[in-house]
Amino acid sequence: MYAIIEDGSRQYRAEPNGFVTIDYRDVKPGDTIELGKVLLLNTGTETLIGQPLVAGARVVAEVAELTKIKSIIQKFRRRKNYRRLKGHTQHYVKCRIKHILGAGQQPPAEAPQPAPTV
Repeated sequence: MYAIIEDGSRQYRAEPNGFVTIDYRDVKPGDTIELGKVLLLNTGTETLIGQPLVAGARVVAEVAELTKIKSIIQKFRRRKNYRRLKGHTQHYVKCRIKHILGAGQQPPAEAPQPAPTV
């Protein structure tokens, strides 16, 4: 089972228990994100292709961590005494896909965690 989702201007392939790195949004690790722009949904037996979106389908993901990538831009012209150094940090959200739901489906209930014994 997998789904093709759109976030921002990019498309991602989402599989249960897989990871997707999407654009930054104001969330904390452990939060749940619902991605509703599903372009294609493959359940293993059937494939639903949206025109442009699959109606009612959504992907439920849990924020695993907030990542960032630092880029360094350097310009240099030899013999001209010209040097420029500029940096940029791009923030991302790494999500673990929990459920891929079709139209009208609800995520299964979470099993309660047993209390730790001391």
